[in-house]
Amino acid sequence: MAHRRLKNEVTASSARIFGEELRFYREMAGLTQEQLAKLLHCSRPNITRYESGQRRMPPDLVVRADELLDTGGSLKRLWDRVDWTVGVDHPDWFQSHADTEAEAVGAHVYQTDYMHGLLQCREYARAMFEAGGTNERPEVIQERVAVRLARQTRFLAEDGPQLVVLLDESAIRSVVGGPKVMARQMQHLLDIARRDNIVIQVVPFTARATIIKTSMVLLEMPDGRHSVYSESLERGFPSDDPAVVSGHRRRYDRLRGDALTASESLALIAEALEGFTDDAERARRGQLAQEQLQRPGRRRLHRGGPRIPRPRPRA
Repeated sequence: MAHRRLKNEVTASSARIFGEELRFYREMAGLTQEQLAKLLHCSRPNITRYESGQRRMPPDLVVRADELLDTGGSLKRLWDRVDWTVGVDHPDWFQSHADTEAEAVGAHVYQTDYMHGLLQCREYARAMFEAGGTNERPEVIQERVAVRLARQTRFLAEDGPQLVVLLDESAIRSVVGGPKVMARQMQHLLDIARRDNIVIQVVPFTARATIIKTSMVLLEMPDGRHSVYSESLERGFPSDDPAVVSGHRRRYDRLRGDALTASESLALIAEALEGFTDDAERARRGQLAQEQLQRPGRRRLHRGGPRIPRPRPRA
């Protein structure tokens, strides 16, 4: 069997390199994606994601694929060198929702505490990842930001799917990345809310009687099916059970009834923008003043009182 030589190093596209190698060995064995999926007891879409580098292939499946495709262990050796934090678009527990979202014809979102990923501007998304406490390398954060923004593309396109977002007021009051980033985020909300397919409404603090602590996303699919997605700190909870979806839909409708109108919401966001802009300007002036005080060679007042000029000798 033919083999390709690979460099023994980790690159930003190492997950895709693994996927290409998996596809190479599959095709050399004369198998289709569906045939390999049956042999590995997984789905064909998963094989597609493994081969495109979009999803981390479980190590036990890698070992099994080595055996089935007679690779001599090449796939597992390559898998061990892959930097999966860079190569995979989404965590496994989020991937199924991302796949469903990419096909949805409509999305109804309720978000608390911070901006939903479909609404985040680049600066806000970067600040979110930097504040994650994972100490990821700058290039990893840059790729994760790009992936998050890519999810927005179809909703921001002409004739994009409908997107209705209920933002708990805490999402626009909680500061992420500082006032300058928040000002940019508020402006982004005002800009995208002008689109015919996007509606943004704020659920004010005064609506606490019906508030829900957990964010959720209701998706409508092209075939009329509906699903719901919510998540905890560590994992996501997708469901297409009609009873579960119906229960979340009722909660969502109750929240929307307590939300400000679209025009009232945009007025509140514009007010927040003005406040964050003022805060950013004050912070900028304070930083400039601090820098001026720290410049070397500046005159300083003598301790103990004002400076008294001494008489100069006459020529």
